[in-house]
Amino acid sequence: MKFAFVARHRHVWPVSWICAALHVSRSGFHAWLKRPPSARSTEDERLGAVMRRSFKDSDRTYGARRIWRDVLEEGLPCGLHRIERLMKENGLRARPRRRGLPKDDGARSVIADNLLAREFRADRPNQKWLADFTYIWTAEGWLYVAAVLDLFSRRIVGWSMKAERDATLVMDALMMAVWRRGKADALLHHSDQGSQYSSDQFQRLLADHGITCSMSRAGNVWDNSAMESFFSTLKTERTARKVYRSRDAARSDVFDYIERFYNPKRRHSKLGYLSPMEFEERSVLP
Repeated sequence: MKFAFVARHRHVWPVSWICAALHVSRSGFHAWLKRPPSARSTEDERLGAVMRRSFKDSDRTYGARRIWRDVLEEGLPCGLHRIERLMKENGLRARPRRRGLPKDDGARSVIADNLLAREFRADRPNQKWLADFTYIWTAEGWLYVAAVLDLFSRRIVGWSMKAERDATLVMDALMMAVWRRGKADALLHHSDQGSQYSSDQFQRLLADHGITCSMSRAGNVWDNSAMESFFSTLKTERTARKVYRSRDAARSDVFDYIERFYNPKRRHSKLGYLSPMEFEERSVLP
């Protein structure tokens, strides 16, 4: 490992300096350079190439476990600890999570019971939908992003983006989900108690489609933690490090994240590291 460090940095500092600092001989280093690479180091190079591609394709957001799954899918058997070591050696570090912004709800109308009761599992698609919205800052002001998540596959089945934070924001996201998934029997829709979700307009929309309403308890974010987790992931992996010149630029980027990365490609730990769409395709339903 010391000789490898010398080789990587010999164009930055003189070899004699590095060898002296690491207490290794220059002759030993030059002899090491002439040796043919070992089978393990050759395999590490192959793994490293796949790892770097996986890391880049995830927009530098994948940690060791998700990269490990990509490596295994490429037909390269290895252990998780080896991937962790190679990621450290290659300077591949996933972006840390950041806190989102607090919500500021207006007056409430209809408040439903918490029927979900933190049962964040579903046996089939269109059994439990979670909903919420978040804020993204742009040079033109806030862009509000509403989404509907199917708990069965953690897939985003509906979304909406607007400059205004009103009932139509969340209604449009729900309508997209209904159009995409069709009418379902015994469907539960869970959200917080925000004025958008408790409005008469939104409640009538739920009733018209035979959807049962469930709401988190006041001020309890854990009652909708799976939805909060998605928005945290969206911000960590895409929007938090971007500066958007316009709302349209932000809309385009969020669309790209949801429809071109998260739903079809992003490996989800709750789904055995399959993507939401792949999980649905592989599921055998009665």
